Amino acid sequence: TATPIGHPTIQATQRMAPLHLFIVNKSGGLIHHRPLGPRAPRIGTNEWLRIGSTFHSLHAIAAEASPVRLPGNKNPYGADDGIEKIEAGGIVLCCLQTRTGVKFVITAEPSTPDLDLMLREIYVLYSDCALKDPFYELEMPIRTDLFTSAVDALLERFDSRGTKVR
Repeated sequence: TATPIGHPTIQATQRMAPLHLFIVNKSGGLIHHRPLGPRAPRIGTNEWLRIGSTFHSLHAIAAEASPVRLPGNKNPYGADDGIEKIEAGGIVLCCLQTRTGVKFVITAEPSTPDLDLMLREIYVLYSDCALKDPFYELEMPIRTDLFTSAVDALLERFDSRGTKVR
């Protein structure tokens, strides 16, 4: 069968991939952003700042507006879960909010496996590489090469495991 002109196709051998990682502090400030693969759309710094603060606001609104209190919710007075996953036609967005309010967000192509696991492991890397750095200040941009290289190694590990990441 022929594919219509202009219709996107995914070859059977093409791997699904994470596209971007961004980290937002508890005040809504963007503290880290980076593309995770060659297929990630190019987004400028100003746009990233807007994306980070907009996501923070939407996350807060979703937490307040949610009528359902999910299991494991730490807030006894209502929902504090916010946005955990958004699936759209050509992208998936997954978010992990820590107990301190820092949000780790990854965007990926649909059907990319293990995004929740990847976010949890990136959080561990943040704790090990950024928070233990004596020169890193909380709520400030993460500019440590150790964190960047650790995330790169994590992506390679996921890729080599055959989980079809990156």
